[in-house]
Amino acid sequence: MTEKHTLISPLPEGAEAARAIAGRHGNRPEALLEIFHDLQDELGSVPEAALPILAKALNLSRAEVHGVVTFYHDFRRAPAGRHVVKVCQAESCQALGSRALAAAIQKNLKVKFGETTADGAITLEAVYCLGNCALSPAIMVDGRLVGRVDAARFEKIAAELTA
Repeated sequence: MTEKHTLISPLPEGAEAARAIAGRHGNRPEALLEIFHDLQDELGSVPEAALPILAKALNLSRAEVHGVVTFYHDFRRAPAGRHVVKVCQAESCQALGSRALAAAIQKNLKVKFGETTADGAITLEAVYCLGNCALSPAIMVDGRLVGRVDAARFEKIAAELTA
């Protein structure tokens, strides 16, 4: 008689956390945003492997779950760098030079919005209002608001972040 062995493959990264977090929220579909926030707080992102697990747990389609996570810019699909720089792209900041600032920052860091520098130091994100219109153009560095930023000032900030 031969033994039959079943190989159990490990769950993809984030799947077990997604299941546990959904359970803590009672597997309620209306808690999807809170679940995404908790998942990102725990893992640093909302990994692709979590989406089908959440869809099943919340009795939603994969398309519904995917639609929500991709609609909101705050949810990351990959972990952020050690520092996160958000550049305001709202009207007031645009009127005072945020487009030129964004281009200078992207050139300085050698990344586009939504990317992380090769050394993993800085993730660059576009945001659409930091509520600092009086001090435009504004950026946020690791949750700290910085106003009246120009290319030269950003170079100093980037040097501090990568030192």
